[in-house]
Amino acid sequence: MIDMNELIELGKTMGVDFGVRMVSALTIFVLGRWVAKALVGMVKRMLARADVEETLERFLGNLVYFALLTVVIVATVSRLGVETTSLAAMIGAAGLAVGLALQGSLSNFAAGVLIVLFRPYRVGDFIDAGGVAGSVHEVQIFTTVLFTPDNRAIIVPNSQIMSGTIVNFSMNETRRVDLEAGCGYGDDLDKMRRVLTEIVEGDDRVLEDPAPTIAIRELGESSVNFVVRPWVKSTDYWAVHADVTERIKKRFDDEGISIPFPQRDVHIYRHDG
Repeated sequence: MIDMNELIELGKTMGVDFGVRMVSALTIFVLGRWVAKALVGMVKRMLARADVEETLERFLGNLVYFALLTVVIVATVSRLGVETTSLAAMIGAAGLAVGLALQGSLSNFAAGVLIVLFRPYRVGDFIDAGGVAGSVHEVQIFTTVLFTPDNRAIIVPNSQIMSGTIVNFSMNETRRVDLEAGCGYGDDLDKMRRVLTEIVEGDDRVLEDPAPTIAIRELGESSVNFVVRPWVKSTDYWAVHADVTERIKKRFDDEGISIPFPQRDVHIYRHDG
């Protein structure tokens, strides 16, 4: 016959033992996460002192953190009484199943590794990739985070970026500003060229080398069209684009140079029935 007192004592012992295991497992998990974050911070500081590029630094930091977190989870589950060998087999089987189910995520991871290795862009670069454009904020294991000029955050899968064309507007230190200005057929072309040259050369942000290009592009339907192509630092591109455009309009008004625009004459005929 089963003694109830023995059952109660056994239940208490097992309960206490399980409680101790649970508390110790939670302690391992909490302390393990804290240690993992501390080690990742140490790794990032070491990489920063070694002048490692910021994109690689963040990517390796995320990779180290998830690797350490995996170790912490294994240690936590092991403390609960799960056999490590069986746990490893479970993780292997689960990894295979998850790998088959998440082939897209694995391709994103592989693309993230390629981005870090070949570095088509870096943190801070302004790019057009994966169908969106913005400044690179962070390259993560599976995704790249972009900030748009109006401060929206766009999270793009790495495989989507690597499978298409990447336009990096910040890779080169200089860029050419492509503008176009037209004047009427009755205007003085030499005066037009002189005014455009003065506008471009009067901006301190315009580089002397390469020299700006100011030339007639075409004889349009209603205007003679000039191309205005100064070279600037990449960081000055949009500011120079806007300022030079505004100065062209104001100088043309002051100099009496006409700016043709499309016009259409409408003739109305009256028929008396």
